[in-house]
Amino acid sequence: MKKISILSLAILLSLGLHAAQAQTPVGEVKGTATVHTEASAKGVMAGAQLVLPAQATGGAAYVGAFKDAPATVRNKVPLVVFLHGSSGLGLKAIGEWQQWLGSLGIASVAPDSFALPDRVTYKSPASKEAYEKIHALRRSEITLALQALQAQPWADMQRLVLAGTSEGATAVARYAGAEFAGRIIFSWSCEDNYFVERPDTAVVPGQQVLNIISATDPFFSPTNTWLGNASASGHCARAFKDHPQASVVLIPGAPHTLLNLRAARQPVQGFLVDLLKL
Repeated sequence: MKKISILSLAILLSLGLHAAQAQTPVGEVKGTATVHTEASAKGVMAGAQLVLPAQATGGAAYVGAFKDAPATVRNKVPLVVFLHGSSGLGLKAIGEWQQWLGSLGIASVAPDSFALPDRVTYKSPASKEAYEKIHALRRSEITLALQALQAQPWADMQRLVLAGTSEGATAVARYAGAEFAGRIIFSWSCEDNYFVERPDTAVVPGQQVLNIISATDPFFSPTNTWLGNASASGHCARAFKDHPQASVVLIPGAPHTLLNLRAARQPVQGFLVDLLKL
């Protein structure tokens, strides 16, 4: 066996260190605002993306801003409150998913977190401190949505579901209120990793939960080399291990945004039909 010189060993170790460092991207944080103002708190729901199905309007479905919702409706309908991810409502998949819900007779509203001027945005990985400020901001938007929905003639407040994806799903997973009949957690693993100080997943007795995530999610599965948790499973099963009302769906090879995949829509439809008694 050939002997490796001290110089050669040092070079190999250096190359290995640089390779490991190269696997972790350089994060970035922009903006300074992490708490809603009085004006932005109104804007969160005024500019929220709303879909009302024909069952509510008595005619054509309504697709538009929450502030422009029809004042007169025919029926109350079940409703999904959806928290978007870090890219905001500009993600085309969200509108497509909301209109699909409308075809099932379910209304949906997606609050606009970017109603806050100079809202903090980031390119991962960022600091946990920065993430936690955003998570607190997103949780506050759940309360804003509930307050705004109380006065809506089309909202069946007894049949509410809270859903979210990625950044928004973290707030959904942590929400411990009993206002919602169920929660849907898309593309978040409910685990300790680079994205949170602690998972702080809320387990609400009797509340149904559905977690859908890619088996190879680029951010929260073990395939992420900078995940920050060597024992991660990449889904919420551990968080809900003693909660028989929770289900986990892993989709092999799916992207981070998977709302409209057939493999994601099918379990969501079954979950909502059962939960909302459609």
